[in-house]
Amino acid sequence: MKTMTCKQHAETFKEMAKLSKQQGMEMFQKGDEEHIKVMSKMKELMKSGKMQEWFESKKKEFNSLPDNK
Repeated sequence: MKTMTCKQHAETFKEMAKLSKQQGMEMFQKGDEEHIKVMSKMKELMKSGKMQEWFESKKKEFNSLPDNK
């Protein structure tokens, strides 16, 4: 298992992405300002066509993390 933040624990990057999306949507629905700001930045990445580049950088970051043992 790997950890990217205090609340993100997953076995694979795909699982991490899914958990991150779920948590982001929950916080957005609660009106959490920090998550709303981040989601706005994500929308800008999508509009600019740089979302895949960002996604790949996060995947590399996840893959470079040590396993929690």
